[in-house]
Amino acid sequence: MSDKSQPKLKEYISEKKISGRINKLAKKLNKDYKDKNPIFIGILNGSFIFLADLIREINIDCEIDFLKLSSYGDEKISSGNVTLLKDLNCEIENRHIIIVEDIVDSGLSVNFIKKLIEDHNPASLRFATLLFKKDMSKLTFKIDYIGFKIDNKFVVGYGLDFAQKYRNLKAIKVLKTKNQTEN
Repeated sequence: MSDKSQPKLKEYISEKKISGRINKLAKKLNKDYKDKNPIFIGILNGSFIFLADLIREINIDCEIDFLKLSSYGDEKISSGNVTLLKDLNCEIENRHIIIVEDIVDSGLSVNFIKKLIEDHNPASLRFATLLFKKDMSKLTFKIDYIGFKIDNKFVVGYGLDFAQKYRNLKAIKVLKTKNQTEN
């Protein structure tokens, strides 16, 4: 297999920048949720590294749970359908909920999550995402905590994958395949 058929990775956001931004997000969350005992709900699989690093900077009482959805499969473009693969193991009625996402691009998944959680009457619902594709999202509500606003690039690393690969990269990188032109 030639080098040209292999995907190319170019660093987009460094490990140091990610760490610094997570620290700032955690400080804001610590202030906003003091004495509220929120539940952080990570969206699997992509958010697990972001949530792990974020939660280690949280110094308030809190709980953690996970949801798992699917809308991509092994593709780079969403199928347009969101499927719930793993539901919550906690009671969220009258609780403060913070959804933790790796990336918000089209907004399809977070719209699905918002409806799912609101049906259980939480005391409050907010969203935190490491990455927000500023020109892609068609949301009708605000994402409360954003790590980085990014351009419409296909990124991997730091929990984000392509066909279940590259999640273990410490930085966020742009994935370019042989059929893509340079962005």
